[in-house]
Amino acid sequence: LQVRVLRARDLPAKDPNGLSDPYVKIYLLPDRKKKFQTKVLRRTLNPEWDEAFSFGVPFGELPARRLHFGVYDFDRFSRHDLIGQVVLENLLEVAEARPEVPIWRDIQE
Repeated sequence: LQVRVLRARDLPAKDPNGLSDPYVKIYLLPDRKKKFQTKVLRRTLNPEWDEAFSFGVPFGELPARRLHFGVYDFDRFSRHDLIGQVVLENLLEVAEARPEVPIWRDIQE
């Protein structure tokens, strides 16, 4: 399963300077054994990561799997803040319908 995290738009500010230092953690559910993380992009509400990740999962398991994307604000000296999250379901349908087409989702708090 190939996943590319492209960008986010209009993220809420989590830092006192009115910006955020966002990054994304990606888990393949339900087991959460394998995770990936993008780079932290400093001082932006419109990050562009364009990073690719590969999950080793048999094609036949895709209907039972979901992808969890957690968007976080990096903080050097305190706990990282959750900005929001998205769960992408129906991975088999997504993969078969449009394997190279970007999918946009609104994050949920």
